[in-house]
Amino acid sequence: MYTEVVVLSSGSAAKAGAVSFSEEPNTAIAAAGTPSHVHFEEKLHDSVVMVIPQHDGNFMVKVGFLKTQHKYEIVFDLPEVPSLGKAVCPAPVPNQHICITNITPVAEGGLRVTCEYMAHQEGVLCEELMLVSESQEEVCVGVKVQARVMDRHHGTPMLLEGVRCVGVELEYDSEQSDWQGFD
Repeated sequence: MYTEVVVLSSGSAAKAGAVSFSEEPNTAIAAAGTPSHVHFEEKLHDSVVMVIPQHDGNFMVKVGFLKTQHKYEIVFDLPEVPSLGKAVCPAPVPNQHICITNITPVAEGGLRVTCEYMAHQEGVLCEELMLVSESQEEVCVGVKVQARVMDRHHGTPMLLEGVRCVGVELEYDSEQSDWQGFD
C-alpha cells in the first residue's frame, strides 16, 4: 500500500511537499513489528524568517527558535511602504536587546533590514523596532520581532534562513571564581 500526502504551506508563496507512507516489508523494522516507512521528499515548511503585515500598517517578524545568551544577526525584507519614502532610518528609541545595524532598499521595492538581537531570557519574546522617514516628519512604521527563546542548555535550534548566530555571552558561575573574599 502506498499513500501520498501533499502539504501546502500558507504564506505569500505556497510550496508543496510530499510525505509518502509505504508498507513494504523491511527486515530491520519487521523484526520490531512495525513495517511502515515515512519518506520526506521536500521540506514541509518554510525555513525563512516570516514577515507578517498587521492591520495597523506595522509588521510582525517571526524569527523562530533561538538560545538564551546568544547574539544573532537577523535579516528580513519589508514590503514597500509608500508613506515612508526612500530615505528611511531607525528611530532613536533605545532597546538593550535589539538594534538595527543596516537598512537598504531592495531592487524589487521595499527594504532589507539587518539587526542584531541578544536573546536574554527564555520564552516567547517580542522586541519592538521603529523605522522613520527622513523626509516626512511623523511618518513611522513599527516592527515587532518575535522569537521563541530556549535555555542555552536545552539543545541547538535549527536557525531560519535570515538568522545567524554571531556570538555567545560567557556564562558566569560564582562557584568557579578564584576570588577568596574579604579577610
